[in-house]
Amino acid sequence: MTKLTPIESEFATTEEAEAYDAWFRAQVKAAMTSDQPGIPHDEAMARMQAIIDRRKKTDKRKTA
Repeated sequence: MTKLTPIESEFATTEEAEAYDAWFRAQVKAAMTSDQPGIPHDEAMARMQAIIDRRKKTDKRKTA
């Protein structure tokens, strides 16, 4: 097991980094080969903004 520093990687070890890379590549491959219709950029951004807004409201309630 090779340890990594925070300057080198967000992962603690090369094994963790390699495992994440394999998972990420599998997710990308699955998305690229999917026959589901894509989401237009504006719709995707609106969905993400809604998630962010909900999270901000939740966080404010926790600190109040």
